Amino acid sequence: MICRTSPYRTVLRDNAIPTIFDLTSHLNNPHSRHRKRIKELSEDEIRTLKQKKIDETSEQEQKHKEINNSSAQKPSAEEGGEEQDEDILPLTLEEKENKEYLKSLFEILILMGKQNIPLDGHEADEIPEGLFTPDNFQALLECRINSGEEVLRKRFETTAVNTLFCSKTQQKQMLEICESCIREETLREVRDSHFFSIITDDVVDIAGEEHLPVLVRFVDESHNLREEFVGFLPYEADAEILAVKFHTTITEKWGLNMEYCRGQAYIVSSGFSSKMKVVASRLLEKYPQAIYTLCSSCALNMWLAKSVPVMGVSVALGTIEEVCSFFHRSPQLLLELDNVITVLFQNNEERGKELKEICHSHWTGRHDAFEILVDLLQALVLCLDGINSDTSIRWNNCIAGRAFVLCSAVTDFDFIVTIVVLKNVLSFTRAFGKNLQGQTSDVFFAASSLTAVLHSLNEVMENIEVYHEFWFEEATNLATKLDIQMKLPGKFRRAQQGNMESQLTSEGYYKETLSVPTVEHIIQELKDIFSEQHLKALKCLSLVPSVMGQLKFNTSEEHHADMYRSDLPNPDTLSAELHCWRIKWKHRGKDIELPSTIYEALHLPDIKFFPNVYALLKVLCILPVMKVENERYENGRKRLKAYLRNTLTDQRSSNLALLNINFDIKHDLDLMVDTYIKLYTAKSELPTENSETIENT
Repeated sequence: MICRTSPYRTVLRDNAIPTIFDLTSHLNNPHSRHRKRIKELSEDEIRTLKQKKIDETSEQEQKHKEINNSSAQKPSAEEGGEEQDEDILPLTLEEKENKEYLKSLFEILILMGKQNIPLDGHEADEIPEGLFTPDNFQALLECRINSGEEVLRKRFETTAVNTLFCSKTQQKQMLEICESCIREETLREVRDSHFFSIITDDVVDIAGEEHLPVLVRFVDESHNLREEFVGFLPYEADAEILAVKFHTTITEKWGLNMEYCRGQAYIVSSGFSSKMKVVASRLLEKYPQAIYTLCSSCALNMWLAKSVPVMGVSVALGTIEEVCSFFHRSPQLLLELDNVITVLFQNNEERGKELKEICHSHWTGRHDAFEILVDLLQALVLCLDGINSDTSIRWNNCIAGRAFVLCSAVTDFDFIVTIVVLKNVLSFTRAFGKNLQGQTSDVFFAASSLTAVLHSLNEVMENIEVYHEFWFEEATNLATKLDIQMKLPGKFRRAQQGNMESQLTSEGYYKETLSVPTVEHIIQELKDIFSEQHLKALKCLSLVPSVMGQLKFNTSEEHHADMYRSDLPNPDTLSAELHCWRIKWKHRGKDIELPSTIYEALHLPDIKFFPNVYALLKVLCILPVMKVENERYENGRKRLKAYLRNTLTDQRSSNLALLNINFDIKHDLDLMVDTYIKLYTAKSELPTENSETIENT
């Protein structure tokens, strides 16, 4: 302390070390209660004291530093953390400036990620010769420099004029750290909740490479089921390699313990379905409790159709998606389709109105998508044909050309037969699938109806010739109505040109190549995604009080809960606790309603008094087949779709995507800077060596 005009007015020296003093300790000290007042100092004494303070040697200063440092480190030293001397040494001016500089770079990268701004700017061929235009990252750096940020300005002034201020390599390194830190915030919550499920969405193209979006389901500390996006996984063509990399990324790179994984679901198009089943089976071999299930965000019938290993089905599904997307390009196209539907359904206005409403939604994901398509097909063909042949120049060449291509696709006989067969085969699973996306009680009772569904499909398989005859006749009548020529696919005709003995008819061809493999596959797929373990888990939904009430409180959860016994905090008391749980709801007050969902049950004030029930409900909640009751917590998938929809393929970045999708997750800039310095110390200290030369500047 340096005295100024009197001993009572003092200020800290510039190099003083802040210290916390206990100013109340003297109150408990009897010897210090009767201290004398401070003596009034003369001018000479004040001057002498001031000079003495100014002339303190550096040794004394260092001594005070060591004392304060040792007192600050005392708790950690007792815990064994004696190697922290380096961490608390004051930073040099150069180190401080470097950290502030890196912090500014991280702030810009996070801003670009959250606002979905690509790092690159104009393409090289877009810029007139002789001009240099910086990319978006460099432009934002220059903007902050011009706005008066001294740390960036100082670094800029000491950097050679023919180098990039922040190289692509450095940007990539920093983006990887941003991605890792943001992901870790979510994964920390996942680890705290212990149990989780893994879900992947359809393969997406990121800058020319195929990636699998990975989402994780868990129940947070507020008892809310959440589905969060955690990153992209590079897709591998070889299923076995993909399975290994999938497991390695989740366990080693992301640090999740797969022993706590209780469910896995993969939403993929038909071309990738078989490979993801290999991934699922490999994980099941290592982690038997990671049940392979359907995902609640995908209708069962669409899930089954996408998994059928028939090329004609894959092509038909792609065509359906393209037709739906085409009409949603503009309100004018939807209006044109509405007008055609009005004319065609003059005698059934109610059905026509219903179809119009359906067309304005993304109907390709519905349980009855194939029934809708068959009803709409004539309207679609007439509308596409009208757009293509319109002579009043209402539509531009791009729209007219696309309409012609789509019209040719939907008027192909192979497409007609495929959608008719899918419509008929999947009619046996439509009600079952709809219940799986219904209320909790619907899901519980659906598990009991699977046997009947499989029985019906097996009967179809045994009498496939009879069933296929009806299906083919329906397809032929539809083709005739639309004036479509019945013919075999061109590739089959070309293959049979030299075979004069072939007597295969169109009906026989489609029975062998479409109907038989489709029915066989759907039977097997239902058995795979509704395994014995999965059905046992769904039977545990009788824990939900409303289901319990429908069963007249005569339930047997204990038998089905055996598969989760190791997850229970007190497995020995499970039987008694379940009895108390049933009695609680059976003898409730007349004004008390039974909770109808797991979400409601988890939010009961006294749920913690039933620890085993609480643990079981949490595990059941995260199964991918269960829908997210509160849409507020299903942000991961919605934001992923929005990012992919709003970002051009060549501008997508797996790092920036995570920042954009998880824009509301808190981030620690200091942690990012420290991580970067730790990993790339040499490069951060020598930024000019890490720069890339700009040619022709």
